[in-house]
Amino acid sequence: MTSPSPKIALVTGAGSGIGRAVAAGLLADGWCVVLAGRRAEPLQTLAGEAEARGQTALAVPTDVCDPESVQALFATIERSFGRLDLLFNNAGVNAPAVPMDELPLEKWFSVINTNVTGVFLCARAAFGLMRRQSPQGGRIINNGSVSAYTPRPFTAPYTASKHAVAGLTKALALDGRAFNIVASQIDIGNALTELSERMTRGVLQANGTMAPEPMMDARHVADAVRHIAGLPLNANVLTMTIMASAMPYVGRG
Repeated sequence: MTSPSPKIALVTGAGSGIGRAVAAGLLADGWCVVLAGRRAEPLQTLAGEAEARGQTALAVPTDVCDPESVQALFATIERSFGRLDLLFNNAGVNAPAVPMDELPLEKWFSVINTNVTGVFLCARAAFGLMRRQSPQGGRIINNGSVSAYTPRPFTAPYTASKHAVAGLTKALALDGRAFNIVASQIDIGNALTELSERMTRGVLQANGTMAPEPMMDARHVADAVRHIAGLPLNANVLTMTIMASAMPYVGRG
């Protein structure tokens, strides 16, 4: 009896933090995982670790803001595997928490180019490949944020970008129906990574005070993505919020 072909996943921003945790989780579940990110070294390290465990990972350094780089990434995927079953659209950046009139414009453009245009470029390319391939279809999971619904002080670029991702996710979920392409958004609150560790020492609150915030392990985010990824394409989690239980998000905090 012939074994089923392994499913192919792409994780952007896979070199660290949530992306790395999700990639490792998918590899453990038997996915072949394409690792995309700007820095080659951490991608190659993760791919080497996977190979040592008998898993299949392909490191492809990519700038998601660059249409030609994204095009090259998906050409590599199609050439190497012939299809794509899952995109975890994870790559993202933030900006300094300063009053809007003090924010350098290049920081605004950096956040929008990565968090919105980069997500769109990868979703667009994945949509095209999933539409062409046989059997047709696949799943796109966008990394949103609780900021897609509720901002923190002085986070206009990031908040605006994540609101845009929420709209893009819904558009993908609607437009993909005809092609068996489903879309989800996972909204994360306070997963502990290299970038968020500072929050354990104090974060500006809505009342003007600084306060440390509870955090959760990034592996819980990975487990949530793995759950969505494991569903058949006739079932979907459109949006999921996963957060540190006691973070100041609901109520008065």
